[in-house]
Amino acid sequence: MKKKELVVGVFGFGCVGQGLYEVLEKTPGFKTTIKKICVKDRNKRRSLDDSMYTFEKDDILNDPEINVVIELIDDSEAAFEIVSQALNNKKAVVSANKKMIAENFQALLELQRINEVPLLYEAACCASIPIIRNLEEYYDNDLLESIEGIVNGSTNYILTKTDSDNLTYSEALQLAQSLGYAESNPSLDTEGYDAKFKLLILIAHAFGILVKPTDIFNIGINLIGDLEIQYAKEKGYKIKLVANAYKTSEGKVACYVLPKFVRAESNLYSVKDAYNGIITKTSFADTQFFLGKGAGAHPTASAVLSDLSALSYNYQYEYKKILQNENLELDTDCVIDVMFRHSSKESEEVLPYFHSIDEIYKNQEHGYITGTINLQNLKNYKDQFPDSGSFIQLTN
Repeated sequence: MKKKELVVGVFGFGCVGQGLYEVLEKTPGFKTTIKKICVKDRNKRRSLDDSMYTFEKDDILNDPEINVVIELIDDSEAAFEIVSQALNNKKAVVSANKKMIAENFQALLELQRINEVPLLYEAACCASIPIIRNLEEYYDNDLLESIEGIVNGSTNYILTKTDSDNLTYSEALQLAQSLGYAESNPSLDTEGYDAKFKLLILIAHAFGILVKPTDIFNIGINLIGDLEIQYAKEKGYKIKLVANAYKTSEGKVACYVLPKFVRAESNLYSVKDAYNGIITKTSFADTQFFLGKGAGAHPTASAVLSDLSALSYNYQYEYKKILQNENLELDTDCVIDVMFRHSSKESEEVLPYFHSIDEIYKNQEHGYITGTINLQNLKNYKDQFPDSGSFIQLTN
């Protein structure tokens, strides 16, 4: 098959954008021309010649020579506007913006269909791990039973440091911020929203279910305290923020993002620092494990490069599971084994929400409850008491 020549316009030239430029410079065999880069700050000093930059989006979106738009900006609303206009102008698009994709998934599907141009977004989920392409191609017929994993490098780095270096959560967060792994306002990562956006995308390709971000319940790591960290060490566990989706016995799909105590036997146990890890389970192939860097300029740029290479051969997602239309529904009645760390007052408030209780521990300051809780009850409790103690899923 003859490769198509790509003429590219890039939106955003931050960490990933510069990483992409460097990656392309080091892969001379891949013929792609970056014609123009659209940036926002007119006063910022940049590494390339001024002729490469523009401050007007239409210089890229209305350029008939540019046939691929790469969107690498932070603003999800502005990103959706750019991607929509690019698709309407019959330009293929590569994006790394998981929030924009998750919030507009249905609309982006329709824009691709109407305009008959592809949108690829491998970099939006797990950076260097080619999980979306595998879900689309390798698992298109095998009956996928579950997908779970560590999909956020920032939180995994923080949790690694609380375990390996005996740092408190706040100390580990400050270190992650100083190294650029976490933003000055880290809530998107630490409260589990970034992982939720990625899980939404993975669910669409894994099970063919189109959901909204509000359909996926998420708890992050921001409320984890010393008691849980010590509990994990005593039991030989590690705490990981895990995105989880699986078919239930009722034939529905349960999905959520929760911190989890992970045993040493699990592949996720050894996923350290800013790495991501994904475990899939299918009817025929059983379990498979994907490991790779989940953050950083070059790992993310490698995924963008992979999408560009695919576009040069006219590749596009076929959304096979969505088209198979199994009519799968979300299961909000699934029961989860959890530990709830609480203050004395919170222990009384939460008890009616539990399905069953296995263990109760209290001292003068705080305590914990282990048992099972219905997912809907968990949502209801956190809606009513959003700043209460932490829930962590117990290991299987």
